[in-house]
Amino acid sequence: MKPTEILSQEHRVIERVLDCLEIMADQAQRQQQIDTQAAAEAIDFFRHFADGCHHAKEENQLFPAMQRKGFSPDTGPVAVMLYEHTVGREAVRGMQREVDAQGKGDPQAAERFVEHARRFIPLLREHIEKEDHCLFAMADQAFSEEDQAELLERFAEAEREVIGEATKQKYIDLASRLAQRYELPAPWPT
Repeated sequence: MKPTEILSQEHRVIERVLDCLEIMADQAQRQQQIDTQAAAEAIDFFRHFADGCHHAKEENQLFPAMQRKGFSPDTGPVAVMLYEHTVGREAVRGMQREVDAQGKGDPQAAERFVEHARRFIPLLREHIEKEDHCLFAMADQAFSEEDQAELLERFAEAEREVIGEATKQKYIDLASRLAQRYELPAPWPT
């Protein structure tokens, strides 16, 4: 398996939680109320799995490996991906602020939550599309078999030592529970 295939598999899990977030946003708009438990779980997932696990592997292993092959961190596809990670983090922080605001009785929190979610969902879907269909192909073409093997080892090391294998599984399980709650198929076998 190639490192980019691992990242693509993780994209399927992230996409399923995006599907859940879309349903949450629709419900929050209709009801003018955030389902704070589900929203908190989705936010936790985006912070720890999408960002802390998935984006961390891209930013700390994949992108530097691509830079060693001549890809610029300041222009081009790597720069775009880094920028979009930053924009996505701000949207997640915005959703968290609105969950907190609703807890303090702010009647406009649901409306603002929906705005943040509706900016985040297409951003991340388009981001995933670019990575799956452009960036990862470029990386696969640039990397030798030795590069691929080294990157796989770095991914495994990050999962063991930085993220924790149990933590990754915890968030895959969380994605499955959210999918079940919204009557969507599980993101991948757990």
